[in-house]
This record gives sequence, C-alpha cells and structure tokens, in this order.
Amino acid sequence: MLKFYFHPTPNPMKVALFLAESGLEYELIPVDTRKGEQHASDFRLINPNGKVPAIDDNGTVVFDSNAILLYLAEKTGQFLVKEEDRGQLLSWLMFIASGLGPYSGQAVHFQHAAPEKSPYAINRYRREAQRHYQILDDRLADREFIVGDTYSIVDIAAWGWIDKVIPVLGEGELAHYPNLNRWFQSVDARPAVAKARATGSNINFKTEVDEETKRALFPQNYAS
Repeated sequence: MLKFYFHPTPNPMKVALFLAESGLEYELIPVDTRKGEQHASDFRLINPNGKVPAIDDNGTVVFDSNAILLYLAEKTGQFLVKEEDRGQLLSWLMFIASGLGPYSGQAVHFQHAAPEKSPYAINRYRREAQRHYQILDDRLADREFIVGDTYSIVDIAAWGWIDKVIPVLGEGELAHYPNLNRWFQSVDARPAVAKARATGSNINFKTEVDEETKRALFPQNYAS
C-alpha cells in the first residue's frame, strides 16, 4: 500500500487533496516537523532533503509535493489535461513549485517567524508573493481552471498555497484578486477538500513553537 509521509502544512495538504479526490488507498505516516522527525535518519532515506511530503509506492519513493502530484496523476490517469495542454501543465506546475510556493513560504517566515524583523526581507517576499498572485489572477480572467478546461493537478497544487493567503498576505487580501478568489472558492467548495482538511486530525501534532521547534524548522540558524 502507498505510504504517505504527512504533516498538516501547505505542501503535504496538496497531496492529501489529490488522495481525497482520487480515492487511492494509502497509509498515513505522520512526521512531526515541529519535533524534528523530518531529520531522523530513517526519514532521510525517504527524502534526503528532510522535508514532507513524501510517498513510498511499494518501493517507488517520490518526494516534493509537485513531483508527487505528477507521479500520482500519471499513475492513475486522473487530473491531467489534454495532450496539447501538457506543456502548459508542466509550466504552471513548475511556476507553483519554484515561485508561488517558495515566495509564499518566505513571506510567512519573515513576517511571522523570523527572530528579527527585516523590512527589506518582508517587503521583498511579500511583494513577490503578491506578484505571483497577480499572475494567477490574470491567468484566470477568462478561464475556470488554471490549465485546460478541466480541474487538474495544477489547481490542486495552487490550492495548497492560496489556502494560506491569510498568513502570506493577510485577512481579506484575496479579495484584491477577484479571478483568483473566484477560482479558490470554487476549488475550496469541492467535497474532497473537506476530506483533505481532516487528514491527520486524529494525530496530536505538536502545536507550540518553542526552542525545540525553532531548531527543528530552522536548523541553519543554529549551525556552528
């Protein structure tokens, strides 16, 4: 059975949504990143980068959320697009992987987690997150989905981060991107989203941010 290494954060939630949509059976394996379990030697055999999500599909190991989405979509034949739209699917999937996700994550870090406030860093990453939101808003001006004419892994990937608009940009900020807001409300209303949100709800993941958590999430800050 497929093993899904999970923590309830944006990138693993993308995979949780795909699994909820597809109906694939899987075993959920919690990795409590606030306790540093992602750095354990046995998990590093799964993902040398020490991050979630990752999957082990009967010996085939895949890490990085967008790689997992593409792997599972090709494995199942679900949530792909027409062949003529494949180039766009790959392009927008990588846009999310290399742009929307990292800049949103850094915006959250420098606004909410950094030990010292850096106006330059806050401005840079917040503005870059806004720029990526605007690109998606423009893209969705005349279409229902990001790629092609059907719901795809690109929509699933984008949902994982747009769902975190409040810590990225603030309360009510999605309203400034009406097309993206419309798209998000449509995706967020899908029944599978509620199922995805419930993933791991019976697991007592650590919630407090103490010294252990800071060392687990930001080990570079403690490197000698």
